[in-house]
Amino acid sequence: MLGSRLGTLLRRSKAQILISQLKGSPRVSTNLSPLSPSRFTTSAPLEGCFLSKHSSFYAVKSIPKSLFGQYSRKMSTSMTLLNSNKAEITSSGLKLLVTKGPHAQKMVGIWLFSCAAWVFSLVVLGGVTRLTRSGLSMTDWKFTGGLPPLSEDQWVLEFQKYQKSPEYKRVNKGMSIEDFKFIYWMEYIHRMWGRGLGVVFALPFTYFVAKGYITRQLGLRLSGLFALGAGQGLIGWWMVKSGLEEPASEYVQPRVSPYRLATHLTSAFVIYCGILWTALSVVVPEPPNGSLSWVQGAAKVRKLAHPVSVLVGITAFSGAFVAGNDAGHAYNSFPKMGDSWIPDDIFSMEPLIRNFFENTSTVQISTGVTDTRGEIKCRVDLELNHRILATTTLMSVGGLWLAARKIDLHPAIKSLVGSVLGMTALQVTLGISTLLTYVPVSLASAHQAGALTLLTFMILLAHTVRKPSPALLKSLASMPKSKA
Repeated sequence: MLGSRLGTLLRRSKAQILISQLKGSPRVSTNLSPLSPSRFTTSAPLEGCFLSKHSSFYAVKSIPKSLFGQYSRKMSTSMTLLNSNKAEITSSGLKLLVTKGPHAQKMVGIWLFSCAAWVFSLVVLGGVTRLTRSGLSMTDWKFTGGLPPLSEDQWVLEFQKYQKSPEYKRVNKGMSIEDFKFIYWMEYIHRMWGRGLGVVFALPFTYFVAKGYITRQLGLRLSGLFALGAGQGLIGWWMVKSGLEEPASEYVQPRVSPYRLATHLTSAFVIYCGILWTALSVVVPEPPNGSLSWVQGAAKVRKLAHPVSVLVGITAFSGAFVAGNDAGHAYNSFPKMGDSWIPDDIFSMEPLIRNFFENTSTVQISTGVTDTRGEIKCRVDLELNHRILATTTLMSVGGLWLAARKIDLHPAIKSLVGSVLGMTALQVTLGISTLLTYVPVSLASAHQAGALTLLTFMILLAHTVRKPSPALLKSLASMPKSKA
């Protein structure tokens, strides 16, 4: 009993000696692993064989907390935030859209961005198909598609089908078979490019689901987007079919229904924005941050960016009706419409609501043929609406940019706001140039692509200023203000 008491006293005295040595010489080695026996050795020599053997144990057990505090305060702020973010995200159960680690996240992200780029090219190709008046060249439709004509007899058969359509009889009468081949190929490529998107989307999706990369939440979202894409083919044929019907008047040029064209184009825009937003959510689970002040600034921008995004979408939607009614040919002057700011013959249709979506003329303006009353009713309201919306969009984006300059923001957000303003100005310039040059295919296609590009920037901005997760907000709030 006495021997054990003496042993305890001896160990305590040696521990006190070790503590005094650590306090006098606090140079601790930090380049070793946490479990290394020599991690907490000092520059002063340790006395005694027993103390040398068990110095690590006593040092770890008896080392003062202030020493750890001094060491931890030397860590960088960014490393502290990174570690705390990881811990908070894990504890809060933040649900990522992709499992199986960063490699799976990267693969799914690349696939989704590729699908978004495919949809973008499909929209541009569809615009070129419409502008070259190729959309009504194929008079039938199959869901799975088929091979194009491979022999001269097959081309003659397809040409004979087209010759029975109203467009051939009233617009392209006398067209050669070589000219027909051009418009046929444009429509055929557009249709097959859309079917190719279905394959590019479905096969990797099936693979990622089989590998367990995709969560239930992401799987349901992507399934909905795939269903929209499949329905887009049906909407396209529903639109084309309206152009194959005989017009109500002999003076009206055959064209697809502007309502159906707007539905087709808007559906494509929705699919594109949905895929792009999902891809961004996969690769960037959290918005850019760095301080609580930047997060608060992003919240202020978010309140302004969302209404502007809605306005951009409405302007693009009105552009679909302008295209469907050939309203770009109504007044090829800017800023006035002819000799006046507001034409006298607006709101000429009844009921009043039709003027905002149709206001189609009873004649084809490019031919200058009048009806029995000797009047040419232009697509006045549609073009006026689109001009007003475009001008309002430009002013709203300019206001957003001015407001963002006065807010403390993350550099990425400031850069995006500036990009949105530049793209909006470019899009307005393209629209005016298209109008003044009587809607050439090149400029009109660029204008349609510009609308989708502007929507891309708005999606990026909205995704960047979205609200962070509660874990990230808590970690930023816990940081010292000087460090933040």
